[in-house]
Amino acid sequence: MRFQPLFYIVLVSVFSVSVGASNWPETKLIGQDKRSVKQVIKTYHNDSLKRLLPLFVAAKVDYPPQQITLLASKRSRRLELWADSGEGYKYIHTYWIRHASGEAGPKLREGDHQVPEGIYQIEALNPNSRFHLSMKLNYPNSFDLAMARQDQRSQPGSNIFIHGKASSVGCLAIGDQNIEDLFVLVERIGPGNSQVIIAPHDPRLLPLFPVPAHLPEWTAQLYKQIQQQFDQFKQ
Repeated sequence: MRFQPLFYIVLVSVFSVSVGASNWPETKLIGQDKRSVKQVIKTYHNDSLKRLLPLFVAAKVDYPPQQITLLASKRSRRLELWADSGEGYKYIHTYWIRHASGEAGPKLREGDHQVPEGIYQIEALNPNSRFHLSMKLNYPNSFDLAMARQDQRSQPGSNIFIHGKASSVGCLAIGDQNIEDLFVLVERIGPGNSQVIIAPHDPRLLPLFPVPAHLPEWTAQLYKQIQQQFDQFKQ
């Protein structure tokens, strides 16, 4: 059953996602204190839905949508939510990024404190994050791995998340209530239907060139891909 924008119907989703969170450095809860995705959804779903549904109603987008895209700008600390229910993407809401370490430029190696730049998918949900809740990105993706091989870099890094709280090293921290809402939304539609595009700044306002001299030459290719993606999302 799909939610139509005119109806405020509250249901608790009973689907869970297997995340293997015990192997993630940012996981905090162990043993009997661990909670499942299903338990998290039961805890936060109703309150999150009360916040999410008016946004979808205003945008005239069915809830839940078929897929979402999150557009992240490192400079302006903005995370835009766009959703598609089969009639094209529409803007839903902007969440403020509370913290994002590093500077403009892609992530190159483990421990460089850089938030990656590129086109990613949410691949798993972590209900036991020490940053409240978190969503794991598929960094390094195929492009990141190919460039690492080209540069002969053996440790491009891993474990990049969008999470709660207001501090982060290499991830995007968006605060607890915001991560609750996005966690609930992504669980409802499935992580595989959730795309995240991260740019140094919003390329719809300022093109992503020229590439600074200290960045690898292939950054121009990456920025062209990011620019093309962002250009599809205009209000």
